[in-house]
Amino acid sequence: MTATAQRQQRVFRLAMPAVSEQVLNTLVGLMDVVLVGRLSVAAATALGYGSATALAATGLASEMFWTMTLLFMATGTGCTALTARAKGANDGALGNGALRQGLLLALIFGTVMGACAVAFAEPVMSVYGANAQVTQLGADFLRILGYAFVPTAISMVGMAALRGAGDTKTPLYIMIGVNIINVVICYFLIGGAFGLEPLGVVGAAIGAGTARTVGAVVVVVMLLRGRAGLILDRALWPDRDMIQRIVRVGLPFAGEQMVFQGALIIFLGMITQLGTAAYAAHNLVIRIESLSFLPGWGYGIAASALVGQGLGAKDPDEAQSATYEALRQAALIMGALGLIMVVWPAWLLGLFVHDMEVVAIGTVPLQIAGAFQIAMGANFVLSGALRGAGDTKWPLYTKIISTWGMRLPISFLMLRAGGGLNGVWLAMGVDFIVQSLLAYWRFRQGQWRSTVV
Repeated sequence: MTATAQRQQRVFRLAMPAVSEQVLNTLVGLMDVVLVGRLSVAAATALGYGSATALAATGLASEMFWTMTLLFMATGTGCTALTARAKGANDGALGNGALRQGLLLALIFGTVMGACAVAFAEPVMSVYGANAQVTQLGADFLRILGYAFVPTAISMVGMAALRGAGDTKTPLYIMIGVNIINVVICYFLIGGAFGLEPLGVVGAAIGAGTARTVGAVVVVVMLLRGRAGLILDRALWPDRDMIQRIVRVGLPFAGEQMVFQGALIIFLGMITQLGTAAYAAHNLVIRIESLSFLPGWGYGIAASALVGQGLGAKDPDEAQSATYEALRQAALIMGALGLIMVVWPAWLLGLFVHDMEVVAIGTVPLQIAGAFQIAMGANFVLSGALRGAGDTKWPLYTKIISTWGMRLPISFLMLRAGGGLNGVWLAMGVDFIVQSLLAYWRFRQGQWRSTVV
């Protein structure tokens, strides 16, 4: 077998479990959308709100939930870079040290953010400017998930460490279990199956929080037993040097996400002014798109691990070749999925909601989203490669330049011109195209080859 064929197989074997895991991770939220989007007339009457309101509330609360987990993701980014380097250099002490300190940071950040979610759910959700009922329901959703922030942090960091060490299958298996638990609980609680009282948005939060907690327990058990060269065999005592190394890599990622989420709050505030139906359509398009871009996300995870391992093994050329192979495979898959979104948008939307007004509003935005899937995938893969090398500052700069400098101003102008939700999605397309071009330029420069983590 040629070196190129071996590389193709290696990239595919590493990426596919990561893609599948991210699909399942997204399905935790997507199944909530499906079930709240299909509330029966009897359930809606009992709850006092219908599908559009429930979709808007769960969508906004989910956005805030992910915003509040950015410190967990930043810690995971640092752990991935360090465990990947350790894997490439065959340095078990480095990998396990990064794992322990990452989990310690996860406990600290999870406790703090969980307490904030529980105590300040209403004022936090009010930043989106939605109507009173949507805001209150979103606050109920966020408050319940607040109790699962510590487990969420632990599972995020633990699975990020495993991915860096080259094990993308264990996180996949864990997410399969998480999804089964979430679907079963939500089915019974959201619409009130088998005579149970319908809980609507609250039921969705209970299902997601319970499932993520069980997933975290399984992650810890796996790490205690040992997996992919990583084992949790010591207490989580602070190690200042290792914490600094994780923070040095992860902090720019946190800054990147803060910049992006700050822009997103303003962006969503613009959309909520279009009305509940328009926001429900936007949220539904986001959910569908979140499935389509997962191949890019998964291949970005693979590129991150492969680049880190290549640099740890002192072979930057192989790291570069693996990244371009990941880019080719991701573009092929995402191009096909984007084509489906362009050709059959109404059919896709109709799978998730019965409200024809929501379907009509979301049709063109979904077609626009399909048109920029390849650019989005390229950005995920190339930015993932840069993060795997430890160059986490550049993705931060691209968010400032593109999201703040282009998406927000173009969205504002489109709304002023009467472009509505279609104009907003055009602005998003421009944003992702610019981000992908900036990421490609940075990767081609090659400075990532000498990055120290």
